[in-house]
Amino acid sequence: MAQRSGQEDPERYLFVDRAVVYNPATQADWTAKKLVWIPSERHGFEAASIREERGDEVVVELAENGKKTVVNKDDVQKMNPPKFSKVEDMAELTCLNEASVLHNLKDRYYSGLIYTYSGLFCVVINPYKNLPIYSENIIEMYRGKKRHEMPPHIYAISESAYRCMLQDREDQSILCTGESGAGKTENTKKVIQYLAHVASSHKGRKDHSIPLESPKPVKLQGELERQLLQANPILESFGNGKTVKNDNSSRFGKFIRINFDVTGYIVGANIETYLLEKSRAIRQAKDERTFHIFYQLLAGAGEHLKSDLLLEGFNNYRFLSNGNIPIPGQQDKDNFQETMDAMNIMSFNHDEILAMLKVVSSVLQFGNIVFKKERNTDQASMPENTAAQKLCHLLGLNVMEFTRAILSPRIKVGRDYVQKAQTKEQADFAVEALAKATYERLFRWLVHRINKALDRTKRQGASFIGILDIAGFEIFELNSFEQLCINYTNEKLQQLFNHTMFILEQEEYQREGIEWNFIDFGLDLQPCIDLIERPAHPPGVLALLDEECWFPKATDKTFVEKLVQEQGTHPKFQKPRQLKDKADFCIMHYAGRVDYKADEWLLKNMDPLNDNVATLLHQSSDKFVAELWKDVDRIVGLDQVAGMNETAFGSSYKTKKGMFRTVGQLYKESLTKLMATLRNTNPNFVRCIIPNHEKRAGKLDPHLVLDQLRCNGVLEGIRICRQGFPNRIIFQEFRQRYEILTPNAIPKGFMDGKQACERMIRALELDLNLFRIGQSKIFFRAGVLAHLEEERDLKITDIIIYFQAVCRGFLARKAFAKKQQQLSALKVLQRNCAAYLKLRHWQWWRLFTKVKPLLQVTRQEEEMLAKDEELVKVKEKQSKVEGEMVEMERKHQQLLEEKNILAEQLQAETELFAEAEEMRARLAAKKQELEEILHDLESRVEEEEERNQGLQNEKKKMQTHIQDLEEQLDEEEAARQKLQLEKVTAEAKIKKMEEDILLLEDQNSKFIKEKKLQEDRVAEITSHLAEEEEKAKNLTKLKNKQEMMIVDLEERLKKEEKTRQELDKAKRKLDGETTDLQDQIAELQAQIEELKLQLAKKEEELQAALARGDEEVAYKNNTLKQVRELQAQIAELQEDLESEKASRNKAEKLKRDLSEELEALKTELEDTLDTTAAQQELRTKREQEVTELKKAIEEETRNHEAQIQEMRQRQAAALEDVCEQLEQAKRFKANLEKNKQTLESDNKEMSVEVKGLQQAKAESEHKRKKLEGQVQEFTARITEGERARNELAEKTHKLQNELDNVSTLLEEAERKGIKLAKDSASMESQLQDTQELLQEETRQKLNLSSRIRQLEEEKNSLQEQQEEEEEARRNLEKQLANLQAQLIETKKKLEEDGGAMEGLEEVKKKLQKDVESVSQRLEEKSMAFDKMEKTKNRLQQELEDLMVDLDHQRQIVSNLEKKQKKFDQMLAEEKNISARYAEERDRAEAEAREKETKAMALTRTLDEALEAKEEFERLNKQLRTEMEDLMSSKDDVGKSVHELEKSKRTLDQQVEEMRTQLEELEDELQATEDAKLRLEVNMQAMKAQFERDLQARDEQNEEKRRMLVKQVREMEAELEDERKQRALAVAAKKKLEMDLKDMEAQIEASNKARDEAIKQLRKLQAQMKDYQRELEEARSSRDEIFAQSKENEKKLKSLEAEILQLQEDLAASERGRRHAEQERDELADEISNSASGKSALLDEKRRLEARIAQLEEELEEEQSNMELLNDRFRKTTMQMDSLNTELAGERSAAQKSENARQQLERQNKELKAKLQELEGSVKSKFKATITALETKIAQLEEQLEQEAKERASANKLVRRTEKKLKEVFMQVEDERRHADQYKEQMEKANSRMKQLKRQLEEAEEEATRANASRRKLQRELDDATEASEGLSREVNTLKNRLRRGGPITFSTSRSGRRQLQIEGASLDLSDDDADNKASELNEIQAAQAE
Repeated sequence: MAQRSGQEDPERYLFVDRAVVYNPATQADWTAKKLVWIPSERHGFEAASIREERGDEVVVELAENGKKTVVNKDDVQKMNPPKFSKVEDMAELTCLNEASVLHNLKDRYYSGLIYTYSGLFCVVINPYKNLPIYSENIIEMYRGKKRHEMPPHIYAISESAYRCMLQDREDQSILCTGESGAGKTENTKKVIQYLAHVASSHKGRKDHSIPLESPKPVKLQGELERQLLQANPILESFGNGKTVKNDNSSRFGKFIRINFDVTGYIVGANIETYLLEKSRAIRQAKDERTFHIFYQLLAGAGEHLKSDLLLEGFNNYRFLSNGNIPIPGQQDKDNFQETMDAMNIMSFNHDEILAMLKVVSSVLQFGNIVFKKERNTDQASMPENTAAQKLCHLLGLNVMEFTRAILSPRIKVGRDYVQKAQTKEQADFAVEALAKATYERLFRWLVHRINKALDRTKRQGASFIGILDIAGFEIFELNSFEQLCINYTNEKLQQLFNHTMFILEQEEYQREGIEWNFIDFGLDLQPCIDLIERPAHPPGVLALLDEECWFPKATDKTFVEKLVQEQGTHPKFQKPRQLKDKADFCIMHYAGRVDYKADEWLLKNMDPLNDNVATLLHQSSDKFVAELWKDVDRIVGLDQVAGMNETAFGSSYKTKKGMFRTVGQLYKESLTKLMATLRNTNPNFVRCIIPNHEKRAGKLDPHLVLDQLRCNGVLEGIRICRQGFPNRIIFQEFRQRYEILTPNAIPKGFMDGKQACERMIRALELDLNLFRIGQSKIFFRAGVLAHLEEERDLKITDIIIYFQAVCRGFLARKAFAKKQQQLSALKVLQRNCAAYLKLRHWQWWRLFTKVKPLLQVTRQEEEMLAKDEELVKVKEKQSKVEGEMVEMERKHQQLLEEKNILAEQLQAETELFAEAEEMRARLAAKKQELEEILHDLESRVEEEEERNQGLQNEKKKMQTHIQDLEEQLDEEEAARQKLQLEKVTAEAKIKKMEEDILLLEDQNSKFIKEKKLQEDRVAEITSHLAEEEEKAKNLTKLKNKQEMMIVDLEERLKKEEKTRQELDKAKRKLDGETTDLQDQIAELQAQIEELKLQLAKKEEELQAALARGDEEVAYKNNTLKQVRELQAQIAELQEDLESEKASRNKAEKLKRDLSEELEALKTELEDTLDTTAAQQELRTKREQEVTELKKAIEEETRNHEAQIQEMRQRQAAALEDVCEQLEQAKRFKANLEKNKQTLESDNKEMSVEVKGLQQAKAESEHKRKKLEGQVQEFTARITEGERARNELAEKTHKLQNELDNVSTLLEEAERKGIKLAKDSASMESQLQDTQELLQEETRQKLNLSSRIRQLEEEKNSLQEQQEEEEEARRNLEKQLANLQAQLIETKKKLEEDGGAMEGLEEVKKKLQKDVESVSQRLEEKSMAFDKMEKTKNRLQQELEDLMVDLDHQRQIVSNLEKKQKKFDQMLAEEKNISARYAEERDRAEAEAREKETKAMALTRTLDEALEAKEEFERLNKQLRTEMEDLMSSKDDVGKSVHELEKSKRTLDQQVEEMRTQLEELEDELQATEDAKLRLEVNMQAMKAQFERDLQARDEQNEEKRRMLVKQVREMEAELEDERKQRALAVAAKKKLEMDLKDMEAQIEASNKARDEAIKQLRKLQAQMKDYQRELEEARSSRDEIFAQSKENEKKLKSLEAEILQLQEDLAASERGRRHAEQERDELADEISNSASGKSALLDEKRRLEARIAQLEEELEEEQSNMELLNDRFRKTTMQMDSLNTELAGERSAAQKSENARQQLERQNKELKAKLQELEGSVKSKFKATITALETKIAQLEEQLEQEAKERASANKLVRRTEKKLKEVFMQVEDERRHADQYKEQMEKANSRMKQLKRQLEEAEEEATRANASRRKLQRELDDATEASEGLSREVNTLKNRLRRGGPITFSTSRSGRRQLQIEGASLDLSDDDADNKASELNEIQAAQAE
């Protein structure tokens, strides 16, 4: 299935040659021989013909070799008629049996067609060669096509999945299953290739704008599809291997999930894998390979990489069982490079790749570790550790630790860890298990890493397409645990298929209104699935296997025994029949009986590992290896397996931390997740089939294919098809094909298809059970069509035989008549021959024969023949010349037309260019204006930013103020806490009020009941609303269907004439359907009532089950309490143990002290030995006492150790009991959960069934009602619902007010939360309703737009028809012009020659008549053309109206969408708030629980401390007694004060320690009590705070709810407006439909007119041909006339010469006569004398007279001819004059028409009226008006030509203008959008401008105020300065005068001053001051200007 090779035609491998299929010879052969299928060992099934029937046996003759065999009747299978040969969908086969399916697949496979449909399945047979059907051209061929439009292909499946996903917004899945080598992986690749091509994000979006959020979106879009395609090579190299069947077999299952966004582009992908065959990594069968990566690495690694990875040759690795086996056509080195490239594309970094390859190399090194058995023991040893060293280097381990962990691992026995030596077999098993686990973990990490790479876009996928590539159902001789998992998966997948097929069949039958008892075929497989997966009652195979894994002594044998015991009676389970059978048990799957061998199932299910090595790997120095082994705590250790196999240690193995999960459990979980995913998708099924095991192309093993069809469920699907009515035929096709069987059943005339089929079925007398008649199809059981085909063939053979007989009779009669004619001709010949024989000797006859050739007539004929030959030659020359002339004229005409077209195009281009230039200029001007506005706005924005900074400063001040307020709030919070403490004291008062609260609660409960009733009513109303909406949806669907039917009817309108009758009958049919639907509704309602009863029963059962579940929960809680108590006991025992240990330590300390004292005594004794003998005796006594003391101490230590051992044993026993109880509790819990799951699944199924029935009911009700009534009822119900909702809102408001009074309790707060949740749910439902209404509106708009498109298409088609008619008219006009030109030429030639004018005049009259008829037809055409123009204009107007309506609707929709988004945002905020409140409440409750548990723990520790204290006191007493005993046992000599003091000190110390401990414990107790009190206070405070918060939040929620209700009301009002608009749209649509019908009628009339015109055209063409023929004849006659005229002229000249001669002869004869008369007179005598001379003279005289008479006659003839010629010449000259005058008139008319084109239409109408009048009076005044009519016709023709040209140019202009209009519309819309945006910006800018203006005005006012005040101050300052200066000057003058002693005078004059005018105020300043002030003023003015 690779890409195409060579240049082969791909259609050969896709399309069936129907010529071969519809071969009449094969049909006749099938009919004659009664062909059937019989079983065959070689071919599976063979074709044979039935010869004889003998009871239960049949004698058949094989078609291949003609042998006769006897076969059982049950083994014979019917053969399909040849019309079904190579059928694309096998569900269409009339005989659905195994033989037919196999034959069809075989025929198609041998023809190169590998894809075939079988209902929902697509069956693929591996071709074992490259086919050219996977190229991009083929992808484009299938893109956008429906499944039935194209031949079967994997691309068709992919396309249908993709389109369904986009249209229905439903997730899709494609399930590829089949045996190994069948082509699953290849087809999966093709699906991914197709989706990557079709849904490529970078291809479709390259010209769209890139969103600004992502910095590198282009790169992502470009890489994602590439990465998706490159994920396959990596997975194939690590997960695929070579098997016997397949060179690239996937050894794992995978589910590839490709995510798409809303627009249908790929946004990411995810891959899940199942059941990796990890055992292949360590061993392979013969001629098989392990995973490809091992070979690729060894072949493709470079020298540097080989040295890094410590790689060796292929034959140096034990795990490569067969060494290096190459794959034909593949190079491992190249594949390694491809894998590395793919990893780089997937963005794997170098370190990751190197780490992965290290792990791969380490897996190979595991196999090279060799163990040997030691001589004397079974213990394993490692003689050489080089492989181990390499392995440890690669994995980052310590070699010594690794070898120790392998050879003598530490195993937990009881409480202690023991190092247990491993045997060689155990060590080998451990190494292999580690290698497998390492590779599996590497593969899992790789898949996770690929998923990470594919999901890095982080875009939300709206929907997805999942591709499942998993092993199909396979039956081996003996099947293992892995095969059970695969078969279990396929059972579930087949159940999914059956259920899907059941749903589709149900939908089809409901759509067609067929009565059928529905069977859910998915339930057929449920017993087998329950046998495998049921958790309990009785447990299934997997549950029993998990249970056995928990028991220490369990084996595979005990598992099989338990399975037989539990499931022995199950119908799908079988025990082995004989003891010799190798199988342990059998399961009856849907595909057949499967034998299972349960060897090593427990090991496979647990998958045990050496946990010592696993922990080493977890602690590896290599981070990658450590990450792979991070879940070490979840593995099954060797100690557990040892506990299973060897019960020496007797430990019931338990997993670490309870995390152990079996392989079966994990697989079951992953499968349930997968099935849940698949059930939520729309599945598409692909079944791959392997044709032979030799991998040969073109070979098909029938038995192998049949087994796979059985295993793949194809035959199961066919079995399901057989249950129903698999063969469906449309009414028309059924009638067309089988009407021959019922010739008189259907009356003549039109009849509805359904009625016709019913009559035909009645006439055929078929059984009611064999067929069903639907709405558009007739359904048959399997085999009925084959029977009808046989009858049809028999009927056709009878008809053909009769036809042949008639034909033969006709031919025989014809031959007989011919022979009769031959006989009569023979008789005539005989008679003529006899007459000739009689006459030949008759003399007169001889004379006649001799005289005849001498006559001139014979010579004339010869001359005529010669002349004819000359004429023919001349004619040929002339025809050649004329042909050349015609060709030249045609070419000239073509060149002129092309020139005109080019000129028009040039003109159009120049106009377009000018328009574009104008547009560009306008846009440039706009751009300049907008840029100026932008500059202004930017300046304003800068000012606003400055102001904003000021506001920010104010904001900071406000924040500081807020912080102060928050501090005050904190203080108030502290005060509130104090008040809370006071509230605790006031709880006593609250208890008194509880009685009142109870009364209020009673009232509240009543109100709640009323509320519930109201809510039920609301729910009913909402359900009614939902039903009504569903009805509306279904009505829209019906409307769409009816629109499709209308389209079909329009298509039929073009072909057929009697449409209205069909419409009436369709209406009658619809009435009948409504009655049928009403009956069906009644039945459905009865069914619904029954189902409701069943539902009630189910609900009761569910409640009982829930009660049971509650009981089980209670039991579980009790067991947990017991567990806690036991744990407490264990803790106490541990504490006792610790105390015992402490006492033991003390005793040992005492022992050490005593031994030290003894040593001291010994030394003293040795010192004093020499003194006295008494001391020696004392010494001996002391030694004896010491020995006794030692013995006593040893006995005490033994007793102590015995006690400790007993304590340990008790603890171990208690622990075991607790663990067993825990296990039981866990099992119990698991059973409960499984029961719960089953109950939930039952409940879901029941709800699904109820929903299905409700939908069916809704659909039937929709069909029953009409659209307008529906809309009215709907609006009425909505208003009622609104009223009811308002009432409910008021009631709920009252209830809420009442509930607010009792809102202090938590429970009521929770109720409020529930109410809020309900409100939000109702809001969501309302939102959904509005969304659905919106969707309906959008659908209607889409339908309208599609309708508009259809109308546009119709318009275009009409225009095309119009153009065609115009072209036909032009051709006619050209022909007319040619005729006229010919006429003119003939007239010119007639001027030259007038000989043949009469014949030409007759021709001319005929031509005139033809011209008149043509002109009449042309007038009719012009009338039709005018009508078409009018209709076109009307359609354009309607189109424009529709476009306006559409724009309006779009605006409404966009507004609604905005509102909906706002509503969604508000809802989301509400949800977030409610979720936050719930989280806070949960957090508070959790904190409270934690604090309670802490308090409990502290009390428990206190109790334990007190108990410990008591025990310590008891121990103290015991020690004291022991010490006293010891002291009393000693002699007085040994007693020393020192020792006593020592012991006393130690005892005092102990007492002090005990006291301190007691005090500490009491302090701790006090602290815990204080903490408890604080906690209680805090709890109460928290409770109160929480209640207050809840109240506040409830109020907020209530306000928000009111807001939402308001918004909903507004939305509903808008909805009502929408509905009104929709009603208007519906009315407009109806109007449009009426107009459409009118249009259709007009189109029909125009079509009829066109047909008539075409007929007339044809007639005209025929007449033209006749005329041409006549013209040619006329030309030939003209030439003849010319020749004759020339001859006549010659004759004339000769005659004139003869006349002259004759005249001379006459004169001579007169002279001779006179002379003769004289001679007569003279010879009269002589005449009388000689009679003989006289007679001779008389003869001569007669002769001469006859000659004279002849000459006179010829003269008269010549004169008459001359007169005729002169007359004709005059006539021709007259006609020429008249024609010249006509030509002049025509030229003037042409000039007038060119000058006055505007008056053409009026003139046309007047001329038409005149024409009609003329036509009325033509019959009476034909001859008189012929010349006037000719002139008028010529004028009209010219006008028509001009009009046609104008029309053509006008049409072109119209098209151009339409195009321009469309472009302008687009530009206008863009400009509108831009204008709206600019308007918004302008409004914002204006608002900003206003604010800025206001602020500016305020600032200016402030500035003016400041200036005024400044001016005042300046004036005052100036006055003061002036005054001071004056005063100083006066002072100075006074001083000077005083010095001088002169008089003192005061001067008022001020010099050196100048005045300064500033804004209306004058300032008197000094020069310096003035300069300074002026500069300051200039600066101020500049600042103001800025």
